[in-house]
Amino acid sequence: MLITIAPQVRLFVDVEGASLVPDGPALRVKPTLILLHGGPGYDHSGFKPAFSALADVAQIVYYDHRGHGRSDRRPPEEWTLDTFADDVVRLCDALGIVKPIVLGQSFGGFVAQRYIARHPGHAGKVVLSSTSPHLGLARKLAMFERLGGPTAREAAERFWQRPCAETWAPYQRRCLLHYNTTATRSPEAAQRTIYNEAILFASASGEQQSMNLLPGLALAQCPVLVMAGEQDPVCPLADSQDIAAALPPQWSQLATFAHSGHGAWRDEPEAAFALLRQFIQTPTHHGRR
Repeated sequence: MLITIAPQVRLFVDVEGASLVPDGPALRVKPTLILLHGGPGYDHSGFKPAFSALADVAQIVYYDHRGHGRSDRRPPEEWTLDTFADDVVRLCDALGIVKPIVLGQSFGGFVAQRYIARHPGHAGKVVLSSTSPHLGLARKLAMFERLGGPTAREAAERFWQRPCAETWAPYQRRCLLHYNTTATRSPEAAQRTIYNEAILFASASGEQQSMNLLPGLALAQCPVLVMAGEQDPVCPLADSQDIAAALPPQWSQLATFAHSGHGAWRDEPEAAFALLRQFIQTPTHHGRR
């Protein structure tokens, strides 16, 4: 469905599960988990069907970022982390969601980090999955070389120095296969995805080149789980370690997965979803986890 969050701005939203479920003589409230997809330029479909594994403990809200996927196309001046972060609040206001659990994967994690900085008291909990606070090109290149040799390093360097269709094609061939340790993406899944490459190139050549999301993380006022795959070339482990160190220590939790790449929920789903389930269900006490 399309939800209006601002004048002439509609986001595609899909909701899995009820927020109130029968529990004996009462209706029990399940927390709402809002999923921020990666990219930029991709859509929410990569979360399906994997995150249905959490539908018994949370109501799940999938949506496509402004300008992405099945959401309304918007002008380039709106393709900013500030706008995407504010859209999380706008969406919650439109749907009546209070204290959501917000999970950002990769680029969605950039958005979630800006959301923490701009709206520190809004979330009940946040999950930052396989994401980065800055470009960190040297780390990326070192990991791509370790996993794919000089050809992968060269393709990565060319793309991140000049993101465009010309450099994206060899990056797709030589680098994307190293994102994960397991073959998690089927041809059918790729066909289900709606791309907007214009946003990818605009973001990768613009805001991502100079962003530094670390200072804003100190403002966090809720538990933040940072999940990192030790084999992730595009958001290397050290990036997640930087994020965890920048968060207030009483709220920061870092979980690393030795056999995972970009998204532990893709490569080690049993362990990743067990951790997410525990994080969702653990009560929050002010000032400590």
